[in-house]
Amino acid sequence: MHLFGAVISQGINAGDVRKLQDAGIYTCNGLMMHTKKNLTGIKGLSEAKVDKICEPAEKLLNQGFMTGNDLLLKRKSVVRITTGSQALDELLGGGIETLCITEAFGEFRSGKTQLAHTLCVSTQLPIHMHGGNGKVAYIDTEGTLYLWELFVKLILKSLYLFLSSPNCFLNEVFSRPERIVPIAERFGMDANAVLDNIIYARAYTYEHQYNLLLGLAAKMAEEPMFLLYPSKIEGHVYAASAN
Repeated sequence: MHLFGAVISQGINAGDVRKLQDAGIYTCNGLMMHTKKNLTGIKGLSEAKVDKICEPAEKLLNQGFMTGNDLLLKRKSVVRITTGSQALDELLGGGIETLCITEAFGEFRSGKTQLAHTLCVSTQLPIHMHGGNGKVAYIDTEGTLYLWELFVKLILKSLYLFLSSPNCFLNEVFSRPERIVPIAERFGMDANAVLDNIIYARAYTYEHQYNLLLGLAAKMAEEPMFLLYPSKIEGHVYAASAN
């Protein structure tokens, strides 16, 4: 991942680089993923400026053809992160791949959120333990990581316990740990350290979700070993489309 330092050293104005960063573009790789037409839509960037910025970035990245051996070498940098299930890891060829997008889909209560919570922990395992030795960004569109689902289950369980056995009600209600904690303990990791390496945000609209991703781009440019998990990423987009 190439930051804009090399581009600035080629005589590109730092102010123009800042305009790119304000638009959520923090690396030369990110720059090359936008058309010049889109880049000229950024306030303050003319077509001439965009050409001047893109030229050294293209030379730096050398995104032309490569040999099969070069491609194989690049593939060797891919890390596969364990899902916590040996059978599922084998089906996936060793686990969840980095440097790509993996989508988990299925019916309600089929284990998608549980898989995400497990990956929040396994991503932080060392490479030799089939982890990513990295950090996690979790964008939640449904409030499933810490709050809503846990709250609903707790209320229902509390009501059941209170009606069936009022004496054990208080002990049961206040002994339930956070959902990440038992997963961390299963992998032999310190729960507090694991939670410190997870940054969490609740997205309420598709615009909020988009802005969160823009802010996250800067962090991922500085610390590339991130697992980004947007929970139900399409939910707000569908809602906006329907309206």
